[in-house]
Amino acid sequence: MDDLDRKLIALLRHDARLPVASLAASLRVSRATVKARLDRLVDTGVILGFTVTLGAQDRSAPVRAVMMVEVEGHRTEAIARRLQGFPEVRALHATNGRWDLVAELETETLADFDRLLSAIRLVDGIAATETSLLLATRKG
Repeated sequence: MDDLDRKLIALLRHDARLPVASLAASLRVSRATVKARLDRLVDTGVILGFTVTLGAQDRSAPVRAVMMVEVEGHRTEAIARRLQGFPEVRALHATNGRWDLVAELETETLADFDRLLSAIRLVDGIAATETSLLLATRKG
């Protein structure tokens, strides 16, 4: 990736629906260049997809949280695969420091959230978790 790729990705992060012509004008390159760069970024897996970000009032899952996960031993990959199997785990991040993984969670109700926490805590190889409910979005 070069500087042009990074600028293109930054524009798409702000608005993934920008037309190729608008991207080309903003980057001061041809539409063919933007199209070729986009195709390459998708083909190589740098861009995995394009998405829609809903406003807080439109979110279908009103209970959102972040869970930090400590893994026993060298089982991070196995635990990550297991957590990815939970549909309520919207994103999963590797991290450093005390916690090995950070999971973004969404459920419809607090009862569903409680059941999810119980199920995750039963996963063999998870040493500890710490979960924080997300109350209000200030940015994003």
